[in-house]
Amino acid sequence: MNIYDVVKTVRLTEKGTILSAKFNQYTVVADRRATKLQIRNAVEQLFSVKVLKVNTQNVAGKLRRQHTAAAGRDPNWKKAIVTLKAGDKIQLT
Repeated sequence: MNIYDVVKTVRLTEKGTILSAKFNQYTVVADRRATKLQIRNAVEQLFSVKVLKVNTQNVAGKLRRQHTAAAGRDPNWKKAIVTLKAGDKIQLT
């Protein structure tokens, strides 16, 4: 799998900002089939940082309604929280 297929985007949320400030952790949206080792290698290559730990979570898509009684669903996705070595940072802006 290509590194651009493994890591789709870095999520910018209020909780993610607190994690990055306190614990040097960043939240990444990854491919659902990607393993922790693939996510680690992709983040290290894309952002030129050293990854210490990767925690993953499969997130179920939310139910959505748009002007109808029948509900649709957002797609399921994988969240990866990546802990970086002290001194390394991912520039988000």
